[in-house]
Amino acid sequence: MTFHFPRLVAVALSLGLSTPCVAQQPMPVTNLPEEQPDIDLYALMSGSCRTLKVDGRDFPCKTVAFFHSEKGRAHFTVALDDPADESHIIAFSGINGRRSIQNVYELPIDRMLLNSKTRPKVDGIPVPATQSSSGHCRQVGNFAMLKVTSVTCSAKDDSGRAYELQFVSDGTPITLRRVRQTMTDAAHDPYP
Repeated sequence: MTFHFPRLVAVALSLGLSTPCVAQQPMPVTNLPEEQPDIDLYALMSGSCRTLKVDGRDFPCKTVAFFHSEKGRAHFTVALDDPADESHIIAFSGINGRRSIQNVYELPIDRMLLNSKTRPKVDGIPVPATQSSSGHCRQVGNFAMLKVTSVTCSAKDDSGRAYELQFVSDGTPITLRRVRQTMTDAAHDPYP
């Protein structure tokens, strides 16, 4: 079974994430390669966001999840609790994430995936805008042990918009699903 990014949204919906998200103002879409990666693993984390900011605006979060593609692209995806947009979701996206030490996973961010109720739809599912960005995510914990303590992300897009996440687990084991078996190497380790 292979999931492409629009299908990732469908998986997120079934997990209670809502739909993917976007910032309040129209955003230019940068057409980058690998817009629809094949998802081989996802993890749903339980806890709270101490900080969630989109372009200087604070939001509470509903859910935080991690998605990994068979080509090594990963996303820390956050469903925002936005009363003006039930489909507001952001994803910090990068490639070549790796464990720096045993229980610390670091992901360099090269794009933000932004979605909202105003995004165009494919098969009834909003398609996220891709915004070139730079930044970094750091996860403390280990998926193989079903434990994540925290996720911290910070990124700035090419338009100057800033995104910040500080997620803290409530101690509940994560929900981890391997969608498809893939061959991995150290550079594409799906168990951060």
